[in-house]
Amino acid sequence: MSSSDDEYEIAVVGGGPAGLTTALYGARLGHETVLIDRGGGRAAMMADTHNVIGVTEEVSGNELLATGREQVQSYGGTFVRDFVTDAVETDDGRFRLSTNDAEIVADHVVLATGFSDERPDPPLPRNAKGLHWCLHCDAYMFVDEPVYVMGHGEAAAHVAMIMLNMTDEVDLLTRGAEPTWSEETAAQLEAHPVDVVHEDVTGVENDPDSGWLEAMEFEDGTRREYRGGFPMYGSDYNTSLAEGLGCDLTDGGEVDVDDHGRTSVDGVFAVGDVTPGHNQVPVAMGQGAKAGIAIHKSLREFPRSPEDIEANGPVEADEVPAIPPHLMATAVAHEGHAGGPRESAEAENADAPAADDD
Repeated sequence: MSSSDDEYEIAVVGGGPAGLTTALYGARLGHETVLIDRGGGRAAMMADTHNVIGVTEEVSGNELLATGREQVQSYGGTFVRDFVTDAVETDDGRFRLSTNDAEIVADHVVLATGFSDERPDPPLPRNAKGLHWCLHCDAYMFVDEPVYVMGHGEAAAHVAMIMLNMTDEVDLLTRGAEPTWSEETAAQLEAHPVDVVHEDVTGVENDPDSGWLEAMEFEDGTRREYRGGFPMYGSDYNTSLAEGLGCDLTDGGEVDVDDHGRTSVDGVFAVGDVTPGHNQVPVAMGQGAKAGIAIHKSLREFPRSPEDIEANGPVEADEVPAIPPHLMATAVAHEGHAGGPRESAEAENADAPAADDD
């Protein structure tokens, strides 16, 4: 590794929960790690955070991500606010990332580029106040409330039926489009108390104080009350970098990965919403952790293999530890270190004479 500022062992592209977790593991496990994030993303859209143990619901997505970035940097990781425009494999098997402002070279690349939800045409409720994108995150919010599902395909029909687990008032809004779900799904849908509404939406009513959805108006003049719902129009996966590097994609358009995020290209990993699976913050964090550990195992110097020992001899005392000096200094000074500020302060307090109660 060169000491140049633009060379790293791990480069993570995308600063959502998956990318942040991968970068966190990389930095904490002693690897020179850079996280490149252009900002935004699905997690940043969250008004509240649900289903994340230890994170209370009043924490917004932006607050969650900001805390994550601070954590990565506190362990010596580098954060770059930029957009990666291109990624290529170099002759020596590393990877060169071109951003708007820099060139970054890394031994391993982690793509956490996510996807964008396909949005229906307006009029629409306000995002996060009647328009919701994650069924398993937000279904709980609408227990015993009137709910809509927007769409005309298989996913929309099935989500409408799924919502009957939470409420007995579910409308499926095709918005004038011809249904594309299968005959089997049509028969299944008819056997569930879901009202299929074919007329398009012409207006949305929101509570003037809270901004939350109250009702929708339809082109036939009817008005239906709702507290929220889910548009189901598909996903646009951000796979251009993966495709440029030669990574295989699934039939659904995601980056094809193994259980630890490895793609079909050695040294390239993918995690989070750009890969198959549940699009959930805790799931993304788990994927990031598994990828971070897998990369660490491929990068760590020790234990030295029997073949290397036979070829190069035993590990000398001056070869350890393998952690770079600047990351060692960061670790030693970190409050989580055994000799760090917090423990030192606690020790000083323990040694101090007891305060006089008089």
